[in-house]
Amino acid sequence: MSSLDRTALTLVIIGALNWLLVGLFQWDLVAALFGGESSWLSRIIYSLVGISGLYCLSLLFRGGRTMTDR
Repeated sequence: MSSLDRTALTLVIIGALNWLLVGLFQWDLVAALFGGESSWLSRIIYSLVGISGLYCLSLLFRGGRTMTDR
């Protein structure tokens, strides 16, 4: 697993935990830490999490293969 894979997966996990907090407690951790849902920093974090989620789709279809298996 490359460092890009690990970074993307970490961001996806952070996003999932944030959604868990929103679902259970109606509390958005990202918004609380970075100045509200509409602040530019929160929007960047949300965008990075979303892009990471799209990137992690490649992990799903890649399976257990590594760069050396190709």
